[in-house]
Amino acid sequence: MKSLSLPRMVPGKIGDGALVALIAALGATAAMAGADATFAPALTVFTDYLEGTGGAIITVLSLAGGIIGMASGRFSLGQIAVPVGVGIGVGTGVPIVTAAVTAVI
Repeated sequence: MKSLSLPRMVPGKIGDGALVALIAALGATAAMAGADATFAPALTVFTDYLEGTGGAIITVLSLAGGIIGMASGRFSLGQIAVPVGVGIGVGTGVPIVTAAVTAVI
């Protein structure tokens, strides 16, 4: 049975990988991080929604869930802490995340 062998690299010749890399380098264009505004309108709408009435609705629903849980007879600190955390997260979390992403990019 004949064994398969890998082809030898011949010094002085450009390999297939080097040729592909050279063609890719010649055809590449500069990429500007943060310069693309494709999703800027969607980000603006979503941010405005969370910072406005949408955030208030989410907070009120979370608070209502906590009140319903307390009214059912089982009390836990999470039923108070979760709505407070949601309110703080919605109110201040969006600007913090937006600033962090902008700083990284």
